[in-house]
Formats: sequence, C-alpha cells, structure tokens
Amino acid sequence: MHCTSIPSLFWAGLFAASSFSAVAQTETLAGRPDQNKAAASAAANTKDPRPVSLDDVWGVYAFGSKSVSGLRSMADGAHYTRLTRGEDGTQIEKFDYAAGASKGVLVTSKEVEAAHKQSFDIQSYTFSSDEKTVLLETSIESIYRHSYQAKAGLFRLADRSFVSISPKPVQNAQLSPNGQWVAYVQDNNIWLLEVATGNRKAVTTDGERNRILNGAPDWVYEEEFSFHVALWWSPSSEHLAFLRFDETDVPTFSMDVYGKDLYPTQQKFKYPKAGEPNSKVTLHVHSLSSQTTAKMADGIDYEYLPRVQWTPKNELAFLVLNRLQNHLQLFKQRLNEKPQLWLEEKDVAYVDISDNWEVLPDGSLVWSSEANGYNQLFSISADGKKRKALTDPKSEVTAYYGTDAKGTVYYQAAAVSPAQREVYAVSLNGGKPRAVAAQPGTNNAEFNQTKTSFILTFQSASQVPRIGLHTANGKEVRILEDNAALAERLKKFQISPKEFAPLVLADGRTLPSWRIKPLNYDPTKKYPVLMFVYGGPGSQQVLDVFGGRDYFWYQHLASLGYTVVCVDNRGTGGQGREFKKCTYQQLGKLEVEDQIAAAQALGTQPGVDPARIAIWGWSYGGYMSSNCILKGADVFKTAMAVAPVTNWRFYDNIYTERFMRTPQENGVNYDVNSPLSHANLLQDPFLLVHGTGDDNVHVQNAMRLAEALIQANKPFDYMVYPDKNHGIFGGKTRLHLYTKMTQFLLENL
Repeated sequence: MHCTSIPSLFWAGLFAASSFSAVAQTETLAGRPDQNKAAASAAANTKDPRPVSLDDVWGVYAFGSKSVSGLRSMADGAHYTRLTRGEDGTQIEKFDYAAGASKGVLVTSKEVEAAHKQSFDIQSYTFSSDEKTVLLETSIESIYRHSYQAKAGLFRLADRSFVSISPKPVQNAQLSPNGQWVAYVQDNNIWLLEVATGNRKAVTTDGERNRILNGAPDWVYEEEFSFHVALWWSPSSEHLAFLRFDETDVPTFSMDVYGKDLYPTQQKFKYPKAGEPNSKVTLHVHSLSSQTTAKMADGIDYEYLPRVQWTPKNELAFLVLNRLQNHLQLFKQRLNEKPQLWLEEKDVAYVDISDNWEVLPDGSLVWSSEANGYNQLFSISADGKKRKALTDPKSEVTAYYGTDAKGTVYYQAAAVSPAQREVYAVSLNGGKPRAVAAQPGTNNAEFNQTKTSFILTFQSASQVPRIGLHTANGKEVRILEDNAALAERLKKFQISPKEFAPLVLADGRTLPSWRIKPLNYDPTKKYPVLMFVYGGPGSQQVLDVFGGRDYFWYQHLASLGYTVVCVDNRGTGGQGREFKKCTYQQLGKLEVEDQIAAAQALGTQPGVDPARIAIWGWSYGGYMSSNCILKGADVFKTAMAVAPVTNWRFYDNIYTERFMRTPQENGVNYDVNSPLSHANLLQDPFLLVHGTGDDNVHVQNAMRLAEALIQANKPFDYMVYPDKNHGIFGGKTRLHLYTKMTQFLLENL
C-alpha cells in the first residue's frame, strides 16, 4: 500500500503486468461450451466484429496500447535522450523535442563493453548535471517493489573512458551533480567512488542485513513512503545526506520459497505489523572535504522521516511525522546549525505524504495541503510566515509538475469531475488558474527540465491513449504516438462501452460508478451483475481512462451475458477530505455498507437480476469482497477475493495505523470489521485466492480466513499459487487465474 499523492493499497497486485498466453473461454450463460466454441470459431472467420476472448486478452495481447516511455529531458529543455537499440546494441540516443529528429548516439553498449572488457547491456542511465558523465546500470535484479541491485559504471563522454563502480552489484548508485563522485550502497553500507582516481572509501561500516541499513530504506518505508534511495547529494556536491535504519527491534517475517529444489528455502526480512516496533531512523550528512559525518534532525521528536531534499541554497529540508501520522512538520537545517521549523500540519485523522512540494531558488516553497477541505497548492514564504493559496479550494490537485523560471506553477487537478484529470497553470503571484490541457477524460503531463514544453498523454474510456508534444501554453507541436493501429484493431471486436453515471442509493446519496452492459443488451431481460471493488482510502476506480488490466476481461464477460459494475464508496479519493477520511479508525465499515447499498440499488434497476449479483476484488478489494459476501449474504450470490487482507493486525504498521491507529488503541474496530469475525455468516459460493510468495499481503491472511471458514464448517473454493507475489503473475499464472475466475462465475452466478 502506498501513501503518496495517489494513496492506494497494493497497486502492484492491481496493475502488475500479466504474462500469460490464454485459451479462450467461450461458454455463455445459456449454451454449451462446444456449441459456443464453434460459434466463436465461425465468427473469427468472418469480417464482422466478434466477441473478446480470454486468448485475445492474455494470449496474444490484442489490446496493448503503445506508450512513449524512457524520455529524459536534457538541461537545455530542447532535447531529450532515450534508450534505443542499434547495430551496436542498446544505446543512449539524443533527439530534438520539436522535430523528433535524432541528434546522434551518445554511447553504445558495444563501446562500453570495449572500454570495460566485459559485457554490458545498458538498462538504465543518469547524467551528471553538466551532462558530461553518465552513470550506467546493467544486470538489474529486483529486490522489492521499487528497490533493485545492478552492476554499474561511469562513462565519460569527453574521453570515452569507463570506470566500474564495483565488481559486485550495488544499490542506489547516485552520481554527484559535478560528476566527480558516486555514492552507492553495498552490503548495507554507503561507499564513495572518486571518478578521477577510481578510489573507493566507506562512509559507513556498521551495515548488517536485518539490523542496520544505510542509504536504503527498510521494507515498510519503501512500500508505504514509496522511495528506495535514501542518499541525497547537495547541489554543491560537497555533502551527502543519508538515512540510517536501525531495524534491530522490528519483528522478523519469514516466508517459505518452494522453488524447484528438493528442500524449500526461507526468505526472512523485517516487517513491522500494526502495533509493532519500527526501525529507528536517523538523518546524517557526510562532508567530503572534512571526511566527517554529522547527525541531523537532532532533538526533534518523531517516528517517521519520510522525505528529504536539498534546497537550492544547500540547506537540508526534511519532513517528519508522529506515529499516528496526524502531525506533520517540515524542517530546514544547515550543517552545524539547529533545525528550524518551517511549517506544520495537523489533522484529526491523518496527513498524507506526497512529492507535491518544491523549494524554489528564492527559498520559498510550493506546498500541497488539504487543510481547507480539498488538496490545494500553496505558496509558502521562506520564513514560513506567509501562506497563499494558488489553486481553487474545491478543485482536487492530483499532481504537481513544477514551477518555471518565470514563476508559473504547473499541476494536474480533478476540477471538472472526480473521474477526470486536467493540466493547469497558475502564477505564483496569484490569479485564476488557466487550463493547459483539459480534454474530457484524463490528461497526464510530463514536463521537460525548463518547463517550456511537455509530453501530454490523453485518454478516455472511449479514446485510446494519444501522446503528443505540447508547448507550455498547451499548443500541440507534434504527435508522438496516436495508437491508430490499436483503434483500428478494436473495430474487429464487439465492445460494450463503459457508461458513467452516479448511482443513487436508497437513502438518496449518490456514488460515482461505471458499468459495462452485456453485448446485445435487451432492457426487457434481467442479467447477472459482477461488481468490481477496490475501495481503499484515497483510491479511485471510477476514472475516465482507456482500458486497464481487467477492462477487456470485462468485455469477455459482457459477451457471456454479464453486466460489470464498479462503484467508488466512501473513503475513496477525488471528492475532498471529508469524503476520504470519514472511514478513519473503522476501515471496512462504511465502505462495505456502501457496496451492499449499491448492490441493493442496482437490484431495483431495469436489466438487473437482483438474485444474481456477485462481487470481486484484489488486495484491499479482496478485503472488501470478503466482507461483502459475509455481511451482505442476502444481497450477493457469490464473491471472489484475490490476495485479501483479512485482519488489519496482519498488515504493516505505516499503512494500517494511518487509517486505524494501533491495535492497542483501536483493537475492537480491527476485529469487528474483519472477515475472520464473520466466517459463520457465509451462505454462498466463495473463491479465495493468494500467492505464497506475497511479501506485501502475506498468505497468512488467506490461511487464517480459510481456517475460520473450516472451523465454521463452510464450504469454499481455495486456490494458492506457489511462490507468486502480490501480483500473482509469471508464465501461465494469469491465464490460470482468470480462467478459474471465469469458470467460477459461470458455475455460480
């Protein structure tokens, strides 16, 4: 679960890339499988549009859209680089933004290999500030969600020389702005490499796995505060800030890995569940000239230190939080001076952490806060005494893109509708925000370094992603990718459009929703409904975007005669603080009540069979669907839960305590809204799915729910995927999973 500007629980599970070659599911609700296979085969041999099959979705990936990824803006704002492949292997190529013309290849894998005397396929790169040196990485191996280790080295463009950082893989290699030093983590210690001499020296020596981590966060920080590099060079390249994690007192979690050998192995790592001790985190600065390390943030009382950045004036700015995460403080500090409190925020519920803030060259601050009810951007003076709102008080800011040299602030907001996103600009001096990109749907921008142009990705439920280069005022310069081939391919399939409309509940409240009706929908008939739910704090599923991982699976279900519906319950995002934080301290109560009420409302509508409504979800959504089939047994006919939390006592403390406080303070609500407490209420078919290699939502959750159902003598379907993580993918795993879920629906709904 993340906590940043897009709060969500387990998005890896929801959006992890699938990797299977599926076989088509062709059984309909009112026909034999063999008859419908023959019909599908016949349809495939005609030019008429045909229904979507699982093979289309997971086998041949018929609906994959193209993106424009990996573009790195250069300092001049007029050019960018990206990895391409040529005759000499992977290469870093330079392009002109406006025309898209290649300006030449800067370095190739073959050239690096010749200088390095070893194979080196470039997989990632970072330039120094003067763009004369480039840090290269290869042989990348993932550790957790964001972290990885890799073999790394430096290539100097002027003399075409290569310096290996270490013969062994390293983590978090960071090139100093002047290109003269590289800081990196190896065996939990921080090292410095002097580029000119190749000399290495240790900054820390106490690193030890599962005890002391230097320069890299522990599991829970990486997962919930969404960063994996805990090293920060000062603009002058004289100082290196880093975090040290002492996780000695954090309980150890062990996970069996079955693999292919005769005996399983165990993966052990520190994982603080709700109410358990955290790592003791401290902030330090190493000075190159004196070769000394000073402790920062001393004398401040905090539990979490989730953000650090250097200011343009070589001050260290950092955020701290208390354990309840309802008191945030921003400090700035110079070396050998005491920290100064810049600003603070308090909330009766919690304060979100995001990257929507920046210290500007004049020492002022652009800051995001929902203190006024919606997430807004503010200008904060250098002394913290003046605070000015920059954006509309009822327009939810969803991303901050940066501020240009003239003082124009660029950001994304859901100003038209919670389901949509637009790009806006506003002056630091005040005035009305102006729309830069506001086509109905979702507009995402990626600005160049000088904020003079941006790449816009526009999409909607009916529009394939269209990617173009725009000037800062929104004028389109050229199209980079229009996905015309995908748009043409879609004409070969029968697609039921996604329809957006507020769902009116019996008590008069409305909730955002979308639905996909069966193909050849007949309003005089009644159809079964599958509801999809996520529902976690600050998340949104009712968004005007194209496709998504499950969209075309839903199209397949529509061809089988199902209606698919999604409703965003209370606690989700895009509608301000009160709507989002009303679930505080009682996760699973109001959200489940809303999903049950939504199903009841659907049951009164034309075309819906109220006796055949099902619900499914993954992660937080699995927690929700489990609760719904138990607490709403008279409403839902069946449910499927993939990788669910089954009691918040089992999940990590940063995410859980943000919304629930600790079990010691709020244990009643941990248990009363847990599926484990209601296993005896199961009356209908239920499919429970989990991966044994899930380091995020541990399989312990499913095992405990399975045991509760067994002891209540309740029959249920159970599928465990060996060694699969929270995303449950790899090989034909997704094929197996979605085939099983489809068949489960055919048999039980």
